Amino acid sequence: MTQMTAVIQQLQKERDRAAREVAQLDAALAALNGAAGRRSGTRTLSGAARERIAAAQRARWARVKGTTQAKPSASKKRTLSAAARKRIAAAQRARWAKVKAGKAA
Repeated sequence: MTQMTAVIQQLQKERDRAAREVAQLDAALAALNGAAGRRSGTRTLSGAARERIAAAQRARWARVKGTTQAKPSASKKRTLSAAARKRIAAAQRARWAKVKAGKAA
């Protein structure tokens, strides 16, 4: 009978140890799930915080744009004179004639 009692006590100790291990695993899982779950929501900023952010962005754009001096307009395109266009067209025709002469030979 004493052997049976010893076996029962050993099994109870083993069960308690396993229960503690399962509790530790549950705590670890809860900690990991809790940390990941907190990041799923959206952040809400106060009006003052949004205004500070907007003011900082306006200041950055002001630095990028510089002062409001009149800058030369880069959008105006230059045009070629008629004589220049004729010279370019003649040169291109000469290049094509040379290529075609090379193919015929």
